[in-house]
Amino acid sequence: MTTPATPPTTPTAPAGGRLPNGELRRQVAEVLANRAGTELTPRDIAHTLGRSSGAVGNALAALTAGGYAEQTSTKPVRYRSTPTTADAAAAPVAVPSGTPRRPRPTPPPATPTATTPTPTAPSAVAPVTGPVTRPNGQLYHPRKLSGVPDVTALRKLRAAGVAALMYGPPGTGKTSVIEAAFGDLITIQGDGDTTVADIVGEYTQTPDGKFVFVHGPLVRAMREGRTLFIDDATLIPPTVLAVVYPAMDGRRQIIIKANGGEVIDAAPGFYVVAGHNPGVHGAVLTDALASRFSVQIQVSTDYDLATQLKIDKRAVAVARNLATRQANGEIRWAPQLRELLAFQKIADVLGDDAAAGNLIGTAPEEDRDIVATAVRTAFGKAVAPLALGARI
Repeated sequence: MTTPATPPTTPTAPAGGRLPNGELRRQVAEVLANRAGTELTPRDIAHTLGRSSGAVGNALAALTAGGYAEQTSTKPVRYRSTPTTADAAAAPVAVPSGTPRRPRPTPPPATPTATTPTPTAPSAVAPVTGPVTRPNGQLYHPRKLSGVPDVTALRKLRAAGVAALMYGPPGTGKTSVIEAAFGDLITIQGDGDTTVADIVGEYTQTPDGKFVFVHGPLVRAMREGRTLFIDDATLIPPTVLAVVYPAMDGRRQIIIKANGGEVIDAAPGFYVVAGHNPGVHGAVLTDALASRFSVQIQVSTDYDLATQLKIDKRAVAVARNLATRQANGEIRWAPQLRELLAFQKIADVLGDDAAAGNLIGTAPEEDRDIVATAVRTAFGKAVAPLALGARI
């Protein structure tokens, strides 16, 4: 038996990086083997390896299915080694095909909701004439896009089956306009850890111990003829995001290999829209992704709207100044509507100086001096970033 408390070997990829196929299972098995007899949760092992607990949980489920680990409890989920765990720790091992992923509580049946019917022709889309209420109750004020309100334009694109990609800095309102345009939205929040299972579904364990396949957001949107919003789509690994492409092209169909080759056909009304933040680290707009979105729409902050929302004119002036300098390539960062809304909330609570100081502190360090100068010019005095002072 392996001696307990031996630290795991160094992973073959940096913590949080992408590993070769089967390597994470090997590392998880190594942790179990090194702590033989100890019951560990996915979180315990994830902390040791510097990986996400979801990915570790899936690896544990796969090892358990192959007999290389044993699940000892369900609340909380714990695992321990078996006599064959050391084999799995020595080298990546194969696991049974279609291995269920980490058991999760079975979600309650979804409450039926009314979906927004899709017009049969773009000309049938009723024009928007005023603010639109978003799901959170906030009002969205439409902006012009090719001569019509942006909400109307997006609805016309959906009716015509033309996929749209909204791109621009964080905080400019990409999500707001999409939520306003489509009342039947289903959202996938993309990141570097998003998996195919997060998109199409995965196996989960029922209270009686059986495994069933629970379909994901893509399948729900396809079956119900709803809009699928892939937020931060360019952060999702291209090989993972490719699972959506057959649903977007002329096939309008996907095949779920993990569920025995199940075929899912898109119902009328199914539509895909995505968001892309070009300046975010790790965001990559591949040719394959760009080709799926026939229309790509830039979203920038509406500073006139910021003024209409009663945000301090001095803060808006700072943002306009910095946005111009950003466009000229002088700096990388400029406050967007999100930062201006935060400015006003802070000003209402802590005062204008605190809000202005927070605006400086929010800027990237390399741009902070320029932002501080712009704030000093607009506010007529020097302001320091928010920081704790002497003890009271």
